[in-house]
Amino acid sequence: MTGNRPLTRTGLYDPIHEHDSCGVGFVADIKGRKSRGIIVDALEILRNLEHRGACGCDALTGDGAGILIQIPQDFMSRVADECRIALPPAGEYGTGIVFFPTEAADRDLCLKTFERIIREEGQTLLGWRETPTNSGCIGHVARRVEPLMRQVFIGRGDCPKTDDWAFERKLYVIRKRVENEIRGSNIRQANYFYLPSLSSRTIVYKGLLLADQVCRYYPDLAAEDMVSALALVHQRYSTNTFPTWDLAHPFRFLAHNGEINTLRGNINWMHARETLLDSPCSERT
Repeated sequence: MTGNRPLTRTGLYDPIHEHDSCGVGFVADIKGRKSRGIIVDALEILRNLEHRGACGCDALTGDGAGILIQIPQDFMSRVADECRIALPPAGEYGTGIVFFPTEAADRDLCLKTFERIIREEGQTLLGWRETPTNSGCIGHVARRVEPLMRQVFIGRGDCPKTDDWAFERKLYVIRKRVENEIRGSNIRQANYFYLPSLSSRTIVYKGLLLADQVCRYYPDLAAEDMVSALALVHQRYSTNTFPTWDLAHPFRFLAHNGEINTLRGNINWMHARETLLDSPCSERT
């Protein structure tokens, strides 16, 4: 009910979905025109989804929130130049924010592992950038487990120039190899390491944040040359998994609202279906 008025079906809104938990929003220019306005509107939607999220005893620590956008070439070229990184044209490099351990020894091992796997997969490390963050806007609980943020730039190597998806698949393989190797290591802060995204097309900014903290925590999102033709936002309401930096949405291609079965059930279903996940691209990647 809104006041004394019953909720009624209007446009895309249907009151039967009011039981859902997490909040998801999507904005796009149907003609594919990139603009600052798309990101501004998406962040406004995210703030309006605050009621779909939650916080704990620390009112400034949320269950997680974030945004997925297209890679803004002018912005990336500018910040890469500031770091003395020679960035190739759009599509010829991949990038992503990386969550690293806060302990120097663990972080150094993660960096070396990442850089070695990039070389082993025939790609080129262009450089690292310190991702600007504002820890002052988040709660003490989120700050206590806050990872150190870095942005990686990877140049296209031996992937066919005629197949853009070949490079995307290679970035996927790099990400999975790095994540699996570090997860299986004896690094004390291995759980701090995570890649929200690694792509030549899109980038994800997310964390253990409230909806209105996303833009404040990541100053990148306030830059005038931060543009996109689409934006996917998510405000998390944790159900069967505890709030953490890595479990914040959106993920690399999607976001969901509401509980999807149980975590253990989904893990078991995926184990049962592993033999069906073969791909004709696996031999070429």
